[in-house]
Amino acid sequence: MVPANLLLTLRTVLLVGRLRPQAQVRQAMVTASFFALTMLLHVFSWFIVGVVMAATYILLTLACVCLGLNLWAIAHPASMHQLLRASIPSLDALGQHS
Repeated sequence: MVPANLLLTLRTVLLVGRLRPQAQVRQAMVTASFFALTMLLHVFSWFIVGVVMAATYILLTLACVCLGLNLWAIAHPASMHQLLRASIPSLDALGQHS
């Protein structure tokens, strides 16, 4: 589930960075958020049964970061795109080849 969270969230962020249509970003966000919420609920079940260790908090943080990035991609894609463009100048060149 961890690789799925990372890859699907990365896909959402890259779609925003490449200025893809909002419908395509929304579809990617829904898919990625499903996996992030699933992992979040899974970690909460660990708290319920008393499994509290480093991995619990690491996965909780990962799920929250992935969910936050996906929500940011929908709530304010312009600021995410601006940050990505400033951080990764070659991102604009990637969007021109599609």
